[in-house]
Amino acid sequence: MKRSELEHLIRAAGRIAGEREFVVIGSQAVLGQFPDAPPALLRSMECDLYPKRDPKLADRVDGAIGEGSRFHEQFGYYVQGVAPDTATLPRGWQRRLVRVENANTGGCAGLCLEVHDLAISKYVAGREKDLEFTRELARHGMTQKKTLLARLAATRLDTTLSRAVRGRIGRDHPAGK
Repeated sequence: MKRSELEHLIRAAGRIAGEREFVVIGSQAVLGQFPDAPPALLRSMECDLYPKRDPKLADRVDGAIGEGSRFHEQFGYYVQGVAPDTATLPRGWQRRLVRVENANTGGCAGLCLEVHDLAISKYVAGREKDLEFTRELARHGMTQKKTLLARLAATRLDTTLSRAVRGRIGRDHPAGK
């Protein structure tokens, strides 16, 4: 997915839900902070989002422009309507959202996770595709170990999962990078 495609999805979601602001929590949130992110980070053709003011409207958006919809067939990308608790995030993540709002978003805004908050959610999920994503973030110098560890400390996790996430961060950021 390219930044222009994310902007198109934000605009379309706004028309469907009658809302102006959408929280983008999936991997394509990287496009908020890094509009020209490396191709290895842009493989997903789905955008996970929900309307900020009324998250229940995510189902309506998903039904209209979600996977398998006419929109998906026409453009090759789609929205996955999600809930606010879909991702595990550090305290304060809402204050760090990166706003995507321009002529291409049609008066709507995508509020994208800051890259370190996004990475923490991926480390916690721990699926292979998520760990490939965090490796690429680190490889391209887009995340910093110190910031990730601070965000991990601000994330409510049980001890076992917290240790696992710390190990994943260490593997991606050897020697303190």
